[in-house]
Amino acid sequence: MNKHFPFSFKIQAPQEMPGSTIINHRQHVGLQKLSALAGISHSSLGPNKKYKFIQDDASGDSTLVCSCFRIFESLELTCAVGQLVHETIQAHQKVYHTGSGCMLFLAGAWSHAALECLQRGISVAQIILAMSEGMDICLDVCKKSSVSTEGLGVEQPESCTKTSARLGLQMSKKPIGDASQTSCHLQETKTNGHKTLNGSVQRKIKLSRHSYEAKSENVSTILQPHQPKHPDIAHIAEGLSHGCVDAMNLVVEASRIQTKNNQHDVSCSTFDVNKVTSCVLLGLSEEHSCVTPGCIVTLSAEQASVAHHLKEQHLKVALINGDLSDSYRHLGFNRPTGVQRVTAPSDLSSSSKEEEWIEKVVTLLLKLEVNLILISGLASEKLILRCCRYGILVVEKVMASVLKAFATATGAVPVTYATQLSKHCVGIEVTVAIWGDLSSHERRPSTTVNISTGGNSDLVTVILTSCVHGKLQALEDQFWACAYRLHHALRDKAILPGAGLTEMLCIHHLQEQAERTVRHYRERNGDSAQQTKAGTTANPCSGVVLHLMADGLIDYISTVLVNTGGISKVGARTAVSQQLRDYKEGVGFAAKFSQLFLEGEQDGSAASISMKSSEAPAVKIYDNLSVKQEAWRKALDVVFLVLQADAEIITGIDQKTDGAQGNLMLL
Repeated sequence: MNKHFPFSFKIQAPQEMPGSTIINHRQHVGLQKLSALAGISHSSLGPNKKYKFIQDDASGDSTLVCSCFRIFESLELTCAVGQLVHETIQAHQKVYHTGSGCMLFLAGAWSHAALECLQRGISVAQIILAMSEGMDICLDVCKKSSVSTEGLGVEQPESCTKTSARLGLQMSKKPIGDASQTSCHLQETKTNGHKTLNGSVQRKIKLSRHSYEAKSENVSTILQPHQPKHPDIAHIAEGLSHGCVDAMNLVVEASRIQTKNNQHDVSCSTFDVNKVTSCVLLGLSEEHSCVTPGCIVTLSAEQASVAHHLKEQHLKVALINGDLSDSYRHLGFNRPTGVQRVTAPSDLSSSSKEEEWIEKVVTLLLKLEVNLILISGLASEKLILRCCRYGILVVEKVMASVLKAFATATGAVPVTYATQLSKHCVGIEVTVAIWGDLSSHERRPSTTVNISTGGNSDLVTVILTSCVHGKLQALEDQFWACAYRLHHALRDKAILPGAGLTEMLCIHHLQEQAERTVRHYRERNGDSAQQTKAGTTANPCSGVVLHLMADGLIDYISTVLVNTGGISKVGARTAVSQQLRDYKEGVGFAAKFSQLFLEGEQDGSAASISMKSSEAPAVKIYDNLSVKQEAWRKALDVVFLVLQADAEIITGIDQKTDGAQGNLMLL
């Protein structure tokens, strides 16, 4: 397997790509590439993550990955679509830390839908309009099926428990969209859906490849007369683990420690992801992973000797927000362009400048009696060694949120440059304790220390251990994905029914809106609609587009079921289709979608596949409201960007031609 796994994107002529993907240059090449790229995400969906080795043919180096984000990080993407997708995934991952695989899969599925629409003669403008309408429908479903986290997981009155069981979810006493709203949303769409989702597009299309942290505008903010009940964090975390049970257990333990240290309100379960840090250790088995209060960092042999000297002492700390070197300049002090240096003093070299700067900084630190320096960036190696001589411990790569926590607890003021330090910027009451010595477990001697403050700080560190070096990155990614799922759930104060239930509702409503559009068209034009070459009725374009969008969501659910194991792709699609038919043929509102848990022998045949609908599953599965909404939005925005680029550049639309502007949407 080469580094361009699983596709090669250096396409100069019509050719077949690995994975049986054929690029036809007479069609929209960008959409085809986007659909092919989305194949990378298939193995990273669902609770069973599959590890993959990516090897560089040139150097022979390899890396072990199990997420869509890390796969793209290890690839050499030479085409413009690949670069766009990579930047979009990076931006989404930076904010949400989860959902990249879902976003990429749907971008590929909906790009395939757009290609199908173009082959049927639907214009670019009509595709964008109809897909935007479909996204409005999906976001409306999310809004009405979201469940409030208030009191979620705690014991409820009998009447509320019965209502929750009918939907297959353990809901709170006051959900954002209660059981009747979730099931009656179909009836509401039947009565007034065509009035609100017609020719005008309600959703503002934000054509940007950069993610932003969406505000929870869909969450109810109505003040309640009763005292709000705090949710059961362990219950919510269990539903959001998505197969990463061990990682989520560490998140729950971190929340428990924060709650214990939160003395002003011990009755409230809390979780502040900004006061959580991670430390990976090689040489111990994964069973040794744990959570401990304070900030755990790994030190070199030279730094470890300083830490042994400073242990059990009350230290003074300085906080540096940036790099600690003589050449560091933050973004506000870039040199002006076009300025050239004509002459320079020959007796003052760069090395002598660095020595002069180091001497100045060390003298200032000794004057202020600083024992510990925490830096968000990197420090000069010469400065670290010089500080070690004087008993000053320098710790690099400290998270900005951790610096903020230390600033609050110690009274220190973070500065950009060490020369800005003064006695008013130095914090006090910091202690360093030796947490563990792993020199016997690694080739490179190292020591871990716990840096903590005297007060009741909420700062905790998750220790992630493994005997396999390649798994450390994956374990850390899984932990942060779980941590941010819980963080977003508590911040949104709402979650979505998981295990495909929300997607099933969206599929049903997309299909219902498409069929309604066809009916209205026939009522206006009679039943004399002609047949197209594809064998489908010449219905309004939006009906075709909405059906194809729904097919993309069906493909997504089917892929997740396949990755869960014990079922084929055909069997998964059959099971999903059966549930859709059962919901549509249900009498009144008694029919409910169930979470997609497989039961029976599961040999892959449709006959042995059934869904648990009569009884609620033992473990409820939830999805994040804001994460899912933003992943869907960004997937569609990427499709729109590529779709218009294809139409304007690759297919060679003549801007001078009358009506050409009508097929384009300006970015």
